[in-house]
Order: sequence, then structure tokens, then C-alpha cells
Amino acid sequence: MKALVLEATRRIALRDIDLPQAVGPRDVKIRIHTVGICGSDVHYYTHGRIGPFKVEQPMVLGHEASGTVIETGAEVSHLSVGDRVCMEPGIPRFDSPATLRGMYNLDPDVRFWATPPVHGCLTASVVHPAAFTYRLPDNVSFAEGAIVEPLSIGLQAATKAKMKPGDTAVVIGAGTIGAMTALAALAGGAARVILADVVPAKLAHFAGNPAVTTVDVSRQPLADAVRAATQGWGADVVFEASGSTGAYDSLLDLVCPGGCAVLVGMPPGPVPLDVVAMQTREIRLESVFRYANIFPRALALISSGMIDVKPFISRKFAFSDGVKAFEEAAGGHPHDVKIQIEMD
Repeated sequence: MKALVLEATRRIALRDIDLPQAVGPRDVKIRIHTVGICGSDVHYYTHGRIGPFKVEQPMVLGHEASGTVIETGAEVSHLSVGDRVCMEPGIPRFDSPATLRGMYNLDPDVRFWATPPVHGCLTASVVHPAAFTYRLPDNVSFAEGAIVEPLSIGLQAATKAKMKPGDTAVVIGAGTIGAMTALAALAGGAARVILADVVPAKLAHFAGNPAVTTVDVSRQPLADAVRAATQGWGADVVFEASGSTGAYDSLLDLVCPGGCAVLVGMPPGPVPLDVVAMQTREIRLESVFRYANIFPRALALISSGMIDVKPFISRKFAFSDGVKAFEEAAGGHPHDVKIQIEMD
């Protein structure tokens, strides 16, 4: 079976590979239709590792996927052959303490697509647990289904923030995750989102949205913009979605007394955080690692029209052009938010 395989740093091949395809009683087999290229895929391609996760042998890339069910296990009753679906890429140990507490994303034994040594889904078909496979509503396309995964990170962040209707939210970083977090904040009740980045082309995706104020922080300090927008009080919620260590220099200055800072992006190393400043203003700190119990909510929000992800799907490549797609994604073109690969 052909797959897009990361052979070594900056070396990808479209080639045959032997992958398990046996369908267990609670599994489904899915013909892949669309796969999004994630920042983590690009990072493995360009650097060969993310933190402790190192690519030490050839690995199939991809974890943001949609497709069609082509076979069901004997005990699967909620899905049928022909169903269009998207798939949650992280599979926990079902009897782990984290899973039993409803936080299966925190299970240390979770097997996550395209995280070494687990193969991803950029291949013709995959076998996946039915419990982590979700039917797409009729009005949700395969392309939208394949962006549910990054949207779920934004929704997890908004959920952890415990947002209230009318909140003012700041999102630092307007890449894929920052954009999805901004959409999630609006869906979570924010009356206004202040979205910051150093790349004007990324901010331009929100041009015309009356609820979003964009700030080019290469030209204007974000703290000044937040003070002006909130009469000096600060934002109710601040989402750090850039992963930049520099964002922490003024992070707490953006949060109002009693507000919340949510850490979404992952910085490459230790960052400064003024604990006393947090205490004296009772700022709540939350963090996000993937998501749990979010995919159905993401699909409901897309289907209802509350969230429109279509403008953030920048370009599509055929599976046969998958190597070129990764080269383009690694190029970091400022107008790109999400590049997707469609199976030929």
C-alpha cells in the first residue's frame, strides 16, 4: 500500500509500505480522502524530532484526516459502510486512570498518529477504533472534516478558559492553531477577539470580521492595543498560541484581574512567569494538551454554521504530489494557513 513516508530529516518518499489492516470487532476500516498537513508533521520533516519524540525509523506522516468507512467490525453498530467520517488520531489505553477520569488525552500510553514510532494516516486506508471515528454531517465536507482536529485544540482551549458570554479574548499567534482558537473563542461567547501576529497576511484572514481586532505586533505593542480596547482593564482571557518564548515577557500584562491565561502553543524551552504578579491579581493559569471529548462539539459547530473553517483551507495537493505539498508547507508561505492532501 502506498504511503507518504518520512525516511529521514527533509527526505519524504511516496512508496509502498506494509501496514496492519486487520479489522478487529470494534474497529472500522476507512478509505482516506483528505489529510491536513500539521505543524508537527512539518517539524518532524524539517527537524526529525519534537522534544522527546524522535523519528528513528521510517514513519508515515499525517494525523488530520477524513474518509469513508469501507469495512466494520462485528461489534460496531453506530457506523456503516459508506459513512463519511473523520477520525480522532490519539488512541488511549481504555482502562488507564486518565481515561477513566475523562482525560484520555493525558494518558501516557496514548498512541497518536504520526508521533514516533506510530505511523500516521497519509496512506490509502487505515484501521481505526470505531469509538474514535465520527460520522460527518451531510453538510460537512471531507475538507472540513479534516480540519476538525486542529479546531478541537482551539475548542479545548476555550473550554479550559471557562469563557463567559461577552468576554474579551486575546489570541497570540494567527497560525492554524491561533486561527482555530480565535474561532473557538467567538463560539464560546467572546464579544471581541484581539488577534495578534507578526505576519499581516495571516491576520488578513479575519479582515471584515467585526468581532475580531487584528494587531500587527511588529508595528504596535500588543499590550498597548489591549489597554486601549479594554479601557486599561485587560482581557478576560488570553490564549498564547504562538509558542514563542518572547510572548511570555508581557503575557500577564494582558490579563485583567481575575482573568485567565491559557497556554496553547508549546515554547521550545523554559519561559519566565511572574508568579507573584499572578497571585496579586488572582490570574488563573490553564494549559492545553490536545483535546478530549471535543470532536462531536467541533462537528456540531461546523454543521450549524457557527464556525466556518473553509476560509482557512489554503491549498490542496493530490496524494501523488504529496512530497511537493510538504516542501510548500515547510516553506512557511505567509498566506497559507492549512494545506491539505487529497487522495488521488
